[in-house]
Amino acid sequence: MISGGIDLGGTKIEARLFGPDLETLDMRRTATPTQDFAGFIAGLADQVRWLEDRSGAGKALPVGVGLPGLVDPQTGQAFAANIPVSGHDLPGALADALGRPVPLINDCLAFALSEAHSGAGAGARSVIGLIMGTGIGAGHALDGALPHRRNGSALEVGHIGLPAHALLAHDLPLRDCGCGRRGCYEAYVSGPGLAWLAAQWLGEPVAAPELARRAAEGDAGATAALELWATLAGELLLALQLSHDPDCIVLGGGLSQMPGVEDRLAAALDRTRLGTMRPPVIRIARHGDSSGARGAALHARAQLTSGNTR
Repeated sequence: MISGGIDLGGTKIEARLFGPDLETLDMRRTATPTQDFAGFIAGLADQVRWLEDRSGAGKALPVGVGLPGLVDPQTGQAFAANIPVSGHDLPGALADALGRPVPLINDCLAFALSEAHSGAGAGARSVIGLIMGTGIGAGHALDGALPHRRNGSALEVGHIGLPAHALLAHDLPLRDCGCGRRGCYEAYVSGPGLAWLAAQWLGEPVAAPELARRAAEGDAGATAALELWATLAGELLLALQLSHDPDCIVLGGGLSQMPGVEDRLAAALDRTRLGTMRPPVIRIARHGDSSGARGAALHARAQLTSGNTR
């Protein structure tokens, strides 16, 4: 089945047309309109129409949209930090603009679904996709499908509080998080969090690629910062194991591109795991930048088969 997927972010709307085997047939990126909701809907609808036209299937083409944030499955009301949709009925407005409904899915859920289907999580029944970039978020796929979520949310693990023992052991302060809380994982193990940790050792914030390069060249401070980051991220992996006990955790986002990061995190989890619990396999995403749109397309196909349009 030919299908379309859209990976929607704060800066770009990436539309991909997929063939029956989920191979990319065509792709177009446009800038995300962020001034107001009407302009945003117009820009998103334009990308859907482009997919319809390129496919030759018109409105019969299954198209899914993956986006950051939350869409209430009962009311359609959206909430997001970096796109102008909060408080609006996003699926309703998009359906009005296109003359048909288009399924929406959180981008972390789309990522997990993609990697569970012929991705790094292939062959595993329970797959968590953990995105580690500007923020921290995760999605869960079980037997190749998305389990029911009461609020339609992803696994908002970035906004779980880091354990007090981990902060005390390393003399770390409670840091403010963008969600309004303090001490969240996102404040320490996201990309900006890693740069902040680096500043504690090196006297200045250092982004992940440069930090990894310095560590590879033997810089003791960079190595210490990366080890502390891995230790804190290991606590996050433990929380995921204790709450979901997955077979596989697939890493995505900018931090997943650091050389050897999967081995570093596997070792950190091994140091902190509970008793004799077998750890999940930790892998790097196979589908990279296309995984979000790919998962959205898979979601659209599943919704079409089930007769559900959201």
